[in-house]
Amino acid sequence: MKILSIQSSVAYGHVGNSAAVFPLQRLGHEVWPVLTVHFSNHTGYGAWRGPLLAPVDVAEVIAGIADRGVLGSADAVLSGYQGDPAMGAVILDAVDRVKAANSDAVYCCDPVMGDVGRGLFVRPGIPEYMRDLVVPRADIITPNQFELDFLASRRTNSLTELLAAVDVVRETGPRHVLVTSVLHGDVPAGSLEVVAVSDEGAWAVTTPLLPINPNGGGDVTAALYLAHLWTTGSPATALERTIASVFAILEATLAAGTRELQLVAAQDAIAESPITFTARRLR
Repeated sequence: MKILSIQSSVAYGHVGNSAAVFPLQRLGHEVWPVLTVHFSNHTGYGAWRGPLLAPVDVAEVIAGIADRGVLGSADAVLSGYQGDPAMGAVILDAVDRVKAANSDAVYCCDPVMGDVGRGLFVRPGIPEYMRDLVVPRADIITPNQFELDFLASRRTNSLTELLAAVDVVRETGPRHVLVTSVLHGDVPAGSLEVVAVSDEGAWAVTTPLLPINPNGGGDVTAALYLAHLWTTGSPATALERTIASVFAILEATLAAGTRELQLVAAQDAIAESPITFTARRLR
């Protein structure tokens, strides 16, 4: 698989492309990373250095890739945090160019906007931009439950409500939805769920709730789900493999006592995901 991944980058740690590229490469895929920022570290530390790249510069990098005549060989475009509508427009233009050259290519969007306990943490106007313009153009989206609620303009407190919200969002465009960090009232105490929905049906995986929430986990999850969905063609199998690898990464991170994802230490679990969780069919 060849993936044009347009995301942030950090020198120290693993978020954005610095979280997505290595796992995709470890699975044997070719990645063309286009950077939207290049910071010293992720912003969760409260202080960082480095440049926020201008949308026109990001567009120039993509244009340079197009000059090589290879955009038609890209199988997917992957994007995460979009800090400005102008950057979103660059990403959507790249999606259009890739799909014009390869009608089978897909766009996987992680609609990063907020989370439980933090609320919306992006600039004003970005959530609406994501909901109204970006998400409808995506084939695959990977929101957390908080972001799903925003996209569907409703609160979800049960599995039934969650699936109804997914259906609302799928009606706007994306056919595949992976909902992470699901903690509705039907989830057992000390656990969380991840739910995958497509035209073929809906599935859920339940895992123990680990006492850790490092930055970059969503970036890894989106990259792995895109790769496994493309490789297997099965949302259920992609869900199982993705969550098995992500859980192993989180366990390694917890054991190391660090706030940075232990991608290198857990790389064997990325390359050959231990199938430790079984997806149950919801419908």
